Amino acid sequence: MSKPKRQEQEKASEEISEVAKDILRMQLPIMLPGLGHVNMYALVDDDGAAVIDPGLPGESTWNAITHRLKQAGLEPRHIHTVFITHSHPDHFGGAVRIHKESGARIVAHRAFHFGGPSRGHKRHTHDAHGHAHDHDDHHVEASVDDLIAHMELLERDRRRAQNPLWRIRHALKRMMTPAPWKGPGETASFREGLRFLSYATFGRSRFVPPITHHVEHGDVLRLAGREWFVQHTPGHTADHICLHDPDSGAFLSGDHVLPSITPHIGGVSYLADPLKSFFYSLDRVGEIQGVDLALPAHGHPFGDLAGRAQAIKEHHYERLDEIRGIARDIGRADVNSFMKRLFRERSWGDMAESETYAHLEHLRLEGNAEAHRNDKGRLVYDL
Repeated sequence: MSKPKRQEQEKASEEISEVAKDILRMQLPIMLPGLGHVNMYALVDDDGAAVIDPGLPGESTWNAITHRLKQAGLEPRHIHTVFITHSHPDHFGGAVRIHKESGARIVAHRAFHFGGPSRGHKRHTHDAHGHAHDHDDHHVEASVDDLIAHMELLERDRRRAQNPLWRIRHALKRMMTPAPWKGPGETASFREGLRFLSYATFGRSRFVPPITHHVEHGDVLRLAGREWFVQHTPGHTADHICLHDPDSGAFLSGDHVLPSITPHIGGVSYLADPLKSFFYSLDRVGEIQGVDLALPAHGHPFGDLAGRAQAIKEHHYERLDEIRGIARDIGRADVNSFMKRLFRERSWGDMAESETYAHLEHLRLEGNAEAHRNDKGRLVYDL
């Protein structure tokens, strides 16, 4: 008997709904593993509308955007602002086309950057130093120095990415550099490398938007006639941001807090410890008072943001316990071996390996695991 679909997997409905005052939910179709739609929210005011997360690039997305807008009596030319919660293509894909049609400002975190770190920022020594994560009954907050350091790395690469020669060098390096948990010979296939190089040199400008207005934590935007506060919520990505409207009690949560699934937490990141940063961000969001309605990027609007944030943390605590149990069973092992025990076979692959790596590194950095390279150059862990 097959399991019922999670709400985030539901196909995009063509209907639009007003989920809060002057906030319209418009579902756009996407075809990504575990997801069936992305919510583009339109915040309507006297000047037109702001849209949040306008889907994937491509003609089918554009057709859906124009159709949804038409139902609300709007056209692309009426969009004055595009707000992007984070640097994943299903959240910014329509921004370039909207900008061309209306001249809309495009708002994202000041260090919005698509393409990943220019080089590994993780340190893989044989001891328990080099990252920062937290879990257990107490919560260790990310240090100010950690947050400043990752912001500087993001900003540096954002500026470098504007240089075409740097993009080519970065693409070539990505082709030759394996994931940090793999051995030196486990590079991308030649076909994958050519595809990435083609994107970096010719395809980038077609779908990666120019960010015209950069924001940071605590900034205020006036949308739908009200003041919205920017919340920087690193974890799923280093540049993830949410929006909170104290007036209506609405909270646009992006991928940070989803109603029935947890966002991917990958181990390859600018963040010294993605899982620690994610826990920290969940705690800060859970502390916000007066949130009546969470508006996620996937799935349906929901209440009790703080309760859902806590449930997501507990899921990751349980996953850390699972890893400890696997270690007791199989002993010293590489990331791929842990991944195959942690995930169902249908989910095996780079994303599952990356999330497994993030959890193993979390344990290592707390002093609850050790890591070293085996004779094949792969990272192996002792718990």
